[in-house]
Amino acid sequence: MEVTPAVQIDHLVKDFPSPFRKSKVRAVDDVSLTIMPGEVYGLIGPNGSGKSTTMKALLGLLAPTAGSCHVFGKNSMKTDSRQEIGFLPENPYFYKHLSGEETLRFYAKLCGMRGKEVKSRVEEMLEMVSLQDARKRRLGGYSKGMLQRIGLAQALIHAPRLLILDEPTAGVDPVGSRLIRDLIVGLKGRGVTIFLCSHLLEQVQEVCDNVGIIFNGKIVKEGKLAELIAIESQTEVVIKNASPRTLARIRDVISESQSAEFVREGKPKTTLERIFLEEARKSDADNGPPPPEEPAPPTATQPQEKGDPHA
Repeated sequence: MEVTPAVQIDHLVKDFPSPFRKSKVRAVDDVSLTIMPGEVYGLIGPNGSGKSTTMKALLGLLAPTAGSCHVFGKNSMKTDSRQEIGFLPENPYFYKHLSGEETLRFYAKLCGMRGKEVKSRVEEMLEMVSLQDARKRRLGGYSKGMLQRIGLAQALIHAPRLLILDEPTAGVDPVGSRLIRDLIVGLKGRGVTIFLCSHLLEQVQEVCDNVGIIFNGKIVKEGKLAELIAIESQTEVVIKNASPRTLARIRDVISESQSAEFVREGKPKTTLERIFLEEARKSDADNGPPPPEEPAPPTATQPQEKGDPHA
């Protein structure tokens, strides 16, 4: 039986009008990617590369110029697709006069929960993000790391199958960052599909199954993390209990040696950071200076007008 992808983005294009030029600015240029249920996918790239625009199209906040986005088979421009999604933006805004517990209650009710279900779900989320002791404290007194954790809790309050995280550890201290990383690993273990953007490449390398690198609106490299960080031009052989003579003759002697034990053979690993920087240099050489940064997203307090470049 064929499994429906959690995320399917096909040839996504997004153009924005520019007040300074006749031609439009292309923020996303023919992006295609697939995320299967239970995977953790990391999208990395510099500021203005198209990461956030891609996420907003997937969330149904931006209409594609061309192409399509689907969440578990549902078109992202349809409201019902969002029932499957939990979202934590890079800079979430919460009502500072509410406590952590009141905030989660508020979002639970927005998601249609009532009575005992609200209480049960709020308790579960506070425990998951380790904020039981701060449940009565107003959010105005929360640290950046605590705000990110309460944001993660609100994104999960309705038990979504897909979690979208935009820079989940931005501005968070190392201890808070590690806690959020552990939460992501735990969610992966529960089968939650996660799509995240982050500039912390080491963290992406720790948690992601698949990675896409985006520059100037284009995916320039994509694949399984283990394959991306393998150095294709080299081979690594590990031998246990080998004599100096065996080491000198490696491939000729391994099958004949009585004392050497073949442990494994594979590609030595590089780092995601090195791959990212190599692709950055290639992109700069191929495309010249980067385009202007992505336009700011629409907000609930700023109604869109016809012709608004963010519509």
